[in-house]
Amino acid sequence: MNERLAGPAMRDLWDGVFQANPDRFGSEPSDSAKLAAQAFASLYPAHPDVLDLGSGTGRDTLFFAERGMHVVALDFSAVALEELRGKARSSGISQPIRTVQHDVREPLPFPDSTFHACYAHMLFCMDFTPAELAALSADVRRVLKPGGILVYTARTTDDPDFGSGVHRGEQLYEDEGFVVHFFDRRMVERLAVGFRVLDLTEFEEGTLPRRLFTVTLERTA
Repeated sequence: MNERLAGPAMRDLWDGVFQANPDRFGSEPSDSAKLAAQAFASLYPAHPDVLDLGSGTGRDTLFFAERGMHVVALDFSAVALEELRGKARSSGISQPIRTVQHDVREPLPFPDSTFHACYAHMLFCMDFTPAELAALSADVRRVLKPGGILVYTARTTDDPDFGSGVHRGEQLYEDEGFVVHFFDRRMVERLAVGFRVLDLTEFEEGTLPRRLFTVTLERTA
C-alpha cells in the first residue's frame, strides 16, 4: 500500500472539504439514520445515549437529537463540528448534543459501557486498513452497554466506483484524493466479533447511485 496521509494532513483535507461545502454530503437526514432511529427507539424509548461516529456537519446528529436522543457527535474535522454546533443552536434543539474532535484510529475517549447505541454512516468505508477497522469495531463494542446497538453503513463491492481509481491495497481505491474501503459480506462478518448480527441490508443512495450495506449489530454480553 502506498503512503497514507498522516493525522494532521488528513485533518487539513477534511477541514478543507467542509469549509468549501458544509453540506457536501447532504443537509437532510439519511435514510440509514431514519432506520437506525427506529431501531434505537424500539429498544430504548426514553432518551437513549447515542454516539454518532463521523458525524460531519450533523445532518443525522440533529435528526437523532430532534427525536429526544442524547447525542455525542464525534468527527475528525473541527470545521465540521463548528458547523454542527451552529446548526444545533439555530434549530433550537432542546436535547443536548456534545461534540468531540477525535481520530478514530486512536482509542475512543469514553469509558466502558457509556452508550446505548452507536451510528456511523459511511465512516467504516473510509481509509482504514482491516486491522484498523477491527480495532475500531472492538472499541465501539467496549463503549456500548451490553445489549447496545451498532448501526453502520459501508459502500459495497457492487458499488459503481469499486475498482476505479488507484488501488491502495485490499479493497481500497483512491479517487480524487479520497480513499474508499469497499465492503463485501466477509468484511462485515470479520467486524462482527463480539456482536450478534441483527440485520444486513443492501440499499442505494445518491445519484450515482452508491450501493451500500446497512449493518445492525447487537453487543453480546
